[in-house]
Amino acid sequence: MQKTPPIITPPETPGASGLRLQSPPARSKPYHFSTLCATVENPSAKDQHGSSSVPIYQTATFKGVGGEYDYSRSGNPTRSHLEHHLAKISSAKHAFAVSSGMAALDVITRLLKSGDEVIAGDDLYGGTNRLLTYLKTHQGVTVHHVDTTTPATIHPLLKPGKTAMVLLESPTNPLLKIADLATICADIRERAPEAIIVVDNTMMSPYLQRPLEHGADIVYDSGTKYLSGHHDLMAGVVVCNRDDIAKRIAFIINAVGNALTPFDSFLLLRGIKTLAIRMERQQSTAIQVARYLSSLGFVVHYPGLEDHPGYEIHQKLASGPGAVLSFTTGDKSMSERIVGGTRLWGISVSFGAVNSLISMPCVMSHASIDPAVRAARGLPEDLIRLCVGIEHPTDLIEDLEIALVQAGAIKPSDAGHVRTNPTYNPRQHGNVLNKAIEKLADRIGKQTLEEDDNQCDWVVSAPGKAILFGEHAVVHGVQIYRSKTAIAASVDLRCYATSSARDDGKIHLTLPDLNFEHTWDIAKDLPWDAVTAVGPNEHHPSELDTKLIEAITNRALPEPRNSGDVRYRSAVIALLYIYMTIASPDYRPALNISARATLPVGAGLGSSASYSTCVATILLLVHRRISAPPHPAPARGPTSDDPVGHLHLSHAGRRALPRGFTDEVNRWAFVAEKVLHGNPSGVDNAVAVYGGALAFTKPGPGRKGGMDGIQGFKSVRFLLVNTKVPRDTKSLVARVGAKKEREPDVVNAILERIQAISDEARRALADPELPRSSLLTALEALIDENHAHLVTLGVSHPALERIREVTASRGLHTKLTGAGGGGCAVTLIPDELDDQALTDLVQALEEEGFAAYLTSVGGSGMGILSPYLDRTGGGKDVVSTDLETKPAAELGKWADELGRWLYS
Repeated sequence: MQKTPPIITPPETPGASGLRLQSPPARSKPYHFSTLCATVENPSAKDQHGSSSVPIYQTATFKGVGGEYDYSRSGNPTRSHLEHHLAKISSAKHAFAVSSGMAALDVITRLLKSGDEVIAGDDLYGGTNRLLTYLKTHQGVTVHHVDTTTPATIHPLLKPGKTAMVLLESPTNPLLKIADLATICADIRERAPEAIIVVDNTMMSPYLQRPLEHGADIVYDSGTKYLSGHHDLMAGVVVCNRDDIAKRIAFIINAVGNALTPFDSFLLLRGIKTLAIRMERQQSTAIQVARYLSSLGFVVHYPGLEDHPGYEIHQKLASGPGAVLSFTTGDKSMSERIVGGTRLWGISVSFGAVNSLISMPCVMSHASIDPAVRAARGLPEDLIRLCVGIEHPTDLIEDLEIALVQAGAIKPSDAGHVRTNPTYNPRQHGNVLNKAIEKLADRIGKQTLEEDDNQCDWVVSAPGKAILFGEHAVVHGVQIYRSKTAIAASVDLRCYATSSARDDGKIHLTLPDLNFEHTWDIAKDLPWDAVTAVGPNEHHPSELDTKLIEAITNRALPEPRNSGDVRYRSAVIALLYIYMTIASPDYRPALNISARATLPVGAGLGSSASYSTCVATILLLVHRRISAPPHPAPARGPTSDDPVGHLHLSHAGRRALPRGFTDEVNRWAFVAEKVLHGNPSGVDNAVAVYGGALAFTKPGPGRKGGMDGIQGFKSVRFLLVNTKVPRDTKSLVARVGAKKEREPDVVNAILERIQAISDEARRALADPELPRSSLLTALEALIDENHAHLVTLGVSHPALERIREVTASRGLHTKLTGAGGGGCAVTLIPDELDDQALTDLVQALEEEGFAAYLTSVGGSGMGILSPYLDRTGGGKDVVSTDLETKPAAELGKWADELGRWLYS
């Protein structure tokens, strides 16, 4: 509850007659907050003339040497009065006034350095999100966004010595979520005591909440809002109790020069005098508006309503719910009509003024946040935010009611106004994605059960990949402003997967390569209580749902058949994670899924990414998140009705899948890769989805990452040779990193040479006019050069060197691929090498105990079997059985004979 800052003890003051008047004795109890706001006194800085209002010292410089003030950037009497007053009402020892709320946050984040980690909420002011994104992209600061309404979600990210700052808002803007500041601060003190706890208190102001009293280190406000109250100035406030932090903040403000001007300091000081009376009136009206909207059945976000999830916690932290609320209508266009239909509610960003404001955050204050990020964080596009002013509550509610009626959101009835199209209220009916359900219900109403069954019958495939050039340089790049690139290409060894419908409410998964088979009862065996669904047209958040992964692992993952054989675990978790995340409460299809690969599993050829792509494709198709492209119009000759006719040119299925289809698959395949590997680069799943060749650049401080397709790639034959030697990518990467620390000049020179090889290869592969013979000759030379440097880095292996000896004896060129230390080697096969010579080479390698696979690189990406043609391979049960039982060497031919494939 509200605590009162220190008592103000009036000093002896000269009276109007010049006589010295004795001050009355100090009070035995503290003044009320409204009294503190209105009483602006600083005993250490009395005005020489006894002015009732603090004067404006509108000067840049001060005369003399050794005085308290010399330059207004460093200090100004008007600003000093303001800062003393701010500290008093904030329960703070130190206070600073700067040019805006974002300037305040900028000053605070300058306490960070490259390599620090920040934990922040997932419902933030748009400007805060923008600044954090800049720090992450350009300053080497890692930012984790979490739902701070549950303190435990922060615990896994708290790292002593690494977590430098935790940034909190409560209530959040604009969803009015509540964070238990006291509990979170205590948890941080226990787990990462060096972390600085920062709270944005703008929504509450010091009148309702003072986070320093709950354990925060720094609190900041946008003084533009409630502290000023009139939207006639820009200001930011930073308060703290720690002397060490205050010293650093004072240095930064003086160095940067963003301290508040004397005139704005005067205006802000004047506004604070009426803070209490304004906030009390605004809050009182906001409670009435929130209750009115809630009575109509709208989903209202406001901590003053007893059904708000954070109601009880907020009651403990603050002395009131504030004057900002938000609500949803279920329809974006309706929300736009409501906002445009009000008269008293001004359409504007910001809040805290005496005039009431209305806005749509996704279109206005939070428009700078990527729509995918907004969707991932649960920020509805139809959300309306109301910032209540001091107008009469009856007038405000009537004005809002008129807009609601005109927009078609409510209509008159015998019992008063009622909703015209009520949707589910999550607090009454559970956390349901309303729009998804409405669309699903409409779709189900138009389909029969037989059509639903057909939606589960699919055959898909995706290629593996090989890193051709740039290993380790892309990871350990030396020049911070020069991007390091690796060249990766698809191989025609593939993963295949099938699905078919069931009618018993179960999922059956078969993974023959991993010796796994299991059946789940969808309703009983899967932890639906742990799911946060991602609806249609929404993107998965940047971070995995650790709660769901933990629930699947502990409650749905079967024990291994053989002790120690746990390779299946991640593959199973990835499939169930995506299935549950995209399922709706009304549509959880029962199906069989089988997956197999002609790729060697765990050899560094992208087997997990091809599996992730297949799983994502099937589940997106089954849940109708994507649709197969329409059947192309068949060729027809001229007729009397159609004298022109139509030419249908066959491309053997290439480029048949539209980009929107493949982009959605790639997004979810990357989610599966995260489940499998934790922090993948994204290159493996991109190659599996799009095929061809890609130039991959890893992002880092001062450099932008990304993937660029290499167009016009000419398919080149390679022999992939699996050493069958287990490898540990993490330890190999770490070994190179350690060598770089010991011998930086040597290693950096090697990495630069490898980067030069990647650059040469990229130009050669992308040059459509380079003769094929010249291309192959150049690739051979670059292969030898690249491998020699990798040997110098110490990442080769005797098995890899033996493969090079065998192939070199036949005039061929070989290099390791990936991290090295085992795994696979790639050997370029020239066009002139005849079949017999190739057969002899494969036999010689197999006699050495290696496994060889002849493949082309740069071919098609993911594929689906056309749903428009009869399959020559038999019914769906036969197809699944064949996939599970045929020898791996025959899978490619078997799949080609099933029918016409559509590829990306």
